[in-house]
Amino acid sequence: MDARKVLAQLEGAAEQLGLKIRYEPVEGETGPSLGGMCRIRGRPVIIINSKAAPADQVHILVKALRRLDLNRIYLRPGIRELLEGNPGERELPP
Repeated sequence: MDARKVLAQLEGAAEQLGLKIRYEPVEGETGPSLGGMCRIRGRPVIIINSKAAPADQVHILVKALRRLDLNRIYLRPGIRELLEGNPGERELPP
């Protein structure tokens, strides 16, 4: 599956879980960062580097969503497999 389509489905899952996603250029202490999940004013927010490749943006969303209870929302089988797969795996569903 195309990274942008996977990204859109992951964004939908995050929205169902009440998470806000922000796309911004992100700089870390040692250079560009891909992003991650944090809390802003007590609310969980996923910040994703707007300059990152779509596959890297997918990776950040997967990493953040894996930390949450996904059993209460519907996920397409390929997306659920991606989220429940090997944490080091970066392969997109077919």
